[in-house]
Amino acid sequence: MEQPLAKSAHQKLPIGKLLKRIFGILIGASLFSVALEIFLVPNNIIDGGIVGISIITSHLSGFPLGVFLFVLNLPFLIIGYKQIGKTFALSTLFGVTIMSIGTTLLHPVKGLTDDPLLAAVFGGILLGIGVGLVLRYGGSLDGTEIVAVLLNKKSPFSVGEIVMFMNLFILSSAGFVFGWDRAMYSLIAYYIAFKMIDLTIEGFQESKAVWIISDNHKDLGDAIVARLGRGVTYLNGEGGYTGDDKKVIFCIITRLEEAKLKLIVEEVDENAFLAVGNIHDVRGGQFKKKAIH
Repeated sequence: MEQPLAKSAHQKLPIGKLLKRIFGILIGASLFSVALEIFLVPNNIIDGGIVGISIITSHLSGFPLGVFLFVLNLPFLIIGYKQIGKTFALSTLFGVTIMSIGTTLLHPVKGLTDDPLLAAVFGGILLGIGVGLVLRYGGSLDGTEIVAVLLNKKSPFSVGEIVMFMNLFILSSAGFVFGWDRAMYSLIAYYIAFKMIDLTIEGFQESKAVWIISDNHKDLGDAIVARLGRGVTYLNGEGGYTGDDKKVIFCIITRLEEAKLKLIVEEVDENAFLAVGNIHDVRGGQFKKKAIH
């Protein structure tokens, strides 16, 4: 008789990884605070999500921004506790706390620029790096995503679509409060932050997955190993039209190596089928490489 599978116990983080997570979230939340109080808020430029609502509410009420950042995020952390897990909830609570304290301490500091375009650009960059670091180390700085996850179960829209709709509504609201030019600057800052989040999470060495189907798979695989310095894996495939057995070459490269790979494929088998796709993370295996030649 088969034994039931044991429920895997939650593994505690080693002290080194825990300290690394704390430090990463601390730096990320601090950069986020600088972006808000040194660049965006002095120029009446807002971000999306709970942060944007907090900026508008703080402006209208006169109460400190840090209070709203903490108070408005807290209910969503409590509501979504079961959805996001204890570790993520505590990491997010820590990040939100640091962000709230940071904005309160930095509020008396004068903004670095009165130019709204410069504020939107540099504020968006710091904002994106800050959020990216917090996400990279297992936390979050905004309860919007938690709301989207909860609404997603009862609506036909995806989490990403719900977040986009909410942020467009919040950013549009800035037009009524701060003027439509500030709403447009807010969109610029939001777009830059969005791109910087991806760059911070994925890193500058963006990886690509490559699939190649070739009748000269062995020669082509050897050429990639010898000249590009990347390991390859041969996968078994079958032609859907002909039914012939095919060998599929699979390998991981960086975006800087893509042009060289295409040159190798063209030289060895110009009729080879080649597909290249972006991937977000690579772990394990033999990803270290030799020099290209």
